[in-house]
Amino acid sequence: MNELFSAQRHVMPLSFFTEKRNYHWFVVATVCMGAFMAALDGSIITVALPTIDQQFNVNVSASAWVALAYLLTLTALLAMFGRIADIVGRRPLYTIGFTVFIVGSALCGASPTLGFLIAARVLQGIGATMLQANSVAIVTAAVPERVRGKAIGIQGSALAVGLSLGPAIGGLLIGLFGWRSIFYVNVPVGIIGTTLASMILPRDKELKANTAELWSKFDFVGAVIMAVSLVLLLLGLNQGNDQGWGSPLIIGYFAVGIALAFLFVYQEKRHPSPLIDLSLFRIPQLTWGNITGSLSYGVMYGVLYVIPYFFELVLKKPSSQSGILTTPLPIGMMLLTPIAGTIADRLGSKIPTVAGMAIATVGTVLLAFINDQTGLPYIIVALFFVGVGMGVFTPPNNSSVMGSTPRNRLGVSSGMLNMARSLGQSVGIAYAFAIFQGVILIYHFTPHNAPPMPLVTGFRWTFIGVTLFGVVALLISLFRGNVEKVKLPDEMNVIEV
Repeated sequence: MNELFSAQRHVMPLSFFTEKRNYHWFVVATVCMGAFMAALDGSIITVALPTIDQQFNVNVSASAWVALAYLLTLTALLAMFGRIADIVGRRPLYTIGFTVFIVGSALCGASPTLGFLIAARVLQGIGATMLQANSVAIVTAAVPERVRGKAIGIQGSALAVGLSLGPAIGGLLIGLFGWRSIFYVNVPVGIIGTTLASMILPRDKELKANTAELWSKFDFVGAVIMAVSLVLLLLGLNQGNDQGWGSPLIIGYFAVGIALAFLFVYQEKRHPSPLIDLSLFRIPQLTWGNITGSLSYGVMYGVLYVIPYFFELVLKKPSSQSGILTTPLPIGMMLLTPIAGTIADRLGSKIPTVAGMAIATVGTVLLAFINDQTGLPYIIVALFFVGVGMGVFTPPNNSSVMGSTPRNRLGVSSGMLNMARSLGQSVGIAYAFAIFQGVILIYHFTPHNAPPMPLVTGFRWTFIGVTLFGVVALLISLFRGNVEKVKLPDEMNVIEV
């Protein structure tokens, strides 16, 4: 078996690809397949949640965990898998991630209960984590510096395409075959992606020989502390309306979660091989880029997961239509990400990040004025603004983070960047649903039996709350200084084939 593995190692990647002059673009295309897959699954679930509510006869806060379980797994494990990638290699971890994702997707489709579905989403999230923890690092290492912003923009476009197609495909599949089909659709895409990854992705050059020693120093304690802290904090946010915000249970969730967060920082400072290298936060581009990136995805996912409920509960649209009506947001992101990457290569990051977050915030402000008489063109324009803003903001923000990262910390930094994004997604969903359900509970209704007036009020306050995230991200982007395009040494662009 070892001889077979060794032979495959020397055969793969195929020389048919590696000898191409533009080989790095084949690498980018392969990584985009994983980005597309993970993003598709992140957005396709948005239009399924109201149907899942009815299928399992649960409330909004319970079904929200179908989304949160996936995103929370990403958030808790991204830094860990980024560190593992630096030890065992980005190529094998990325390829294995596809396989795990396929298995998790199939189990999600076959779920007999809500609990089983949530557990399967965790497995699916583990596979997606292996993909996302490595994606930006693989692109950064493989692509010449002069076109790195463009490459990261294209990778962002793949995310945006997945986000764009997710609601429409989800609504169509639910209408034709039921909600389970939205998970089965990942299986054939995953098989193709696994095959491409094994044939194209470059072998890792900078792996250490003392792998056993590196594993012995791995910060497993820090990984557990961080995961438990995140789970408790999101549980508190998610269950606050059901249990009462002043209840001992909710206070306990927040208190222990915050205490563990401080314990995690202490653990990382004292550990010889920390899960998250806190010294990286001394780099301004990396620190502020992760913070604003997290806030931006809180804005997008707070809108993306709540707006289907508006279409279905207020405007009485079926899932197939609500999916299509949601697509202006991710389509706006898809259209602008490649352009923003090119702009960042030429002008630096400040102008596009400030402009992008300003546009996205305008979109959320427009959504804060919707009611049951609002026309669809108004809502579509508002959603498109949010998407365009995200498309302009994300590539230059990511490029500034990765461009400021030392070569031997690309895996860790990529994991941190994706962890910040997933944290923003998770908090954005939990935060938006907490506001929405909390406002409706004031009127002594639930989202599924409330008349239009409480529903509209709930949606308005939700979008006001989401707007606050955008305002903070905008102010940080505006006053953090001019983040110019970061020049990296030429040797950082060399990859082994």
